[in-house]
Amino acid sequence: MKEIMFYRGASLLETQLKSSHEKKIMGIERNIFFAGLTSFLTDTSVKMIYAVMPLFLLSIGASKTMLSLIEGIAEGTASFLKAISGWWSDKIGKNKPFMIIGYGITAIITPIYAFVVSPLQVLVFRFIERVGKGIRTAPRDSLIAGSTIGNNTGRNFGFHKAMDNSGAVVGPLIALFLLWLFPKDYRTVFLYATIPAILGVMSILFFITEAKKSKEKLPGRIVLKDFSKKFYLFLFIAFIFTLGNSTDALLLVKAKDVGFSDANIVLLFLIFNSVSVLLAVPLGTLSDKVGREKLIIAGYLLYAIIYFAFGKTSLKAVITILFALYGAYSAATDGIQKALVSDLIDKDKRGTGLGLYNAVIGITLLPASLIGGILYDKVNNRAPFYFGALMALISSIMLFIFYRRINKNKVQEA
Repeated sequence: MKEIMFYRGASLLETQLKSSHEKKIMGIERNIFFAGLTSFLTDTSVKMIYAVMPLFLLSIGASKTMLSLIEGIAEGTASFLKAISGWWSDKIGKNKPFMIIGYGITAIITPIYAFVVSPLQVLVFRFIERVGKGIRTAPRDSLIAGSTIGNNTGRNFGFHKAMDNSGAVVGPLIALFLLWLFPKDYRTVFLYATIPAILGVMSILFFITEAKKSKEKLPGRIVLKDFSKKFYLFLFIAFIFTLGNSTDALLLVKAKDVGFSDANIVLLFLIFNSVSVLLAVPLGTLSDKVGREKLIIAGYLLYAIIYFAFGKTSLKAVITILFALYGAYSAATDGIQKALVSDLIDKDKRGTGLGLYNAVIGITLLPASLIGGILYDKVNNRAPFYFGALMALISSIMLFIFYRRINKNKVQEA
C-alpha cells in the first residue's frame, strides 16, 4: 500500500480502500467470495461425477488397473500444467482468462461423459478435463492472494478451502439422490452435473474482476533463482510430507477392511469433508494471527497421529473419530500452506510460485500413492499408514527447524 501512496497520493489510497470495503460480501473481498463460489459449484459437479465414475467404468468393462491408470495420468497432467499456467499469468499480469478457460473446459467435458462407451474414451476426456484444472489452479490462487487486503491471506485461503470442500460434500449427496431416483443410470448423473459446472463459469464471467497491473509492474524474465531459499526449503519439506500422503482411497479401503458398509464409507467421507469445511476459515484466520508455520506443524503432527492410529486400530468407532480428525488436519494445512507460499514469494511472481508448489504436491502424489498401494498389497494393511506417519513426523521436525531459523534471522535483522 505504501507504493500506491507514494505513486498516486494519499487521497487515491483512501478511495481505493473505501471501494474495496464496499465490494466485500459477508466480510470477504468480492473477488475471493466469487472465486470460492466458483470452486464450490465446480467441485459439486466434479464430485457428482467422482461419486459414480468407478461404478460407471466397471459397468462398461474397465478393470481396477484401468481405474488407477486413468486417475494417475489425469492428475499428473494437471500438476505439470499448474506451473506453466502460473508462470504465464505472471508474465501477462492477468488471472481471469486462465480461470475462464480452465473452468470452461470442465463445463464442456462434463456432459460428454454421458455419451462415452469405452474406458479409453473416459481416459481421453478425463485427461482433457484435468488439463482445465491445471490451467486454472495457480492463476486462481494468485488471484486470491492478490485480492487480499491486509493480513487476511490465511483466512481467505481458508474460506476458499471451505467452499471447495462444501462442494465435495454436496456433490456426492446429489449423486446419491439421483441414483435413488434413477438406479444405475450414471449417464443421467453426468448430465445433471453439467448445471453447477456452467454456473461456476458464469460466476467468473460476471462477478470476478481482473486485478490489472501496469506494464511497468509486470515481471521481466522469471527464472528459478528469483525465488528465495526459504521458498525452496518449504517446497522440499512439503515434498517429504507428501511422499507419505498417499491417496485417500486407502483410508476408505481400510474402513472397508474393518467392516464398514459401502453406504457408511460414503458417510465417513462426508464427515471428513464437513469437519474440514467447519474449521477451514477459523484455522486460516488463526494462522494470520499466530503464524502459518505453527498451524502447519500442528497439522503435520496431527496427521502423524491419525495415520499411526489408522495402522493400529480395527475398531469402527475409532475409525469414525479418525475421519473427523482427518478433516481437522486438512483444514490446518491445505489452504494455510498456500498462504505461506504466497508470503514467501514476491507479489508479481505469485502465480509462478503457487504453480510450482501445486505442481510439486500433485506430481509427488503419484509415487506416494504407488508406495502406499505397494505397502498395502505386499506387506500388510498397516504398513502404508505407519510410513505416512513417519514422513509426517520427519516433516514436522524439519518445519520446526525451518520456523526457528526464520525467527532467529528476524531477531538478528532487528
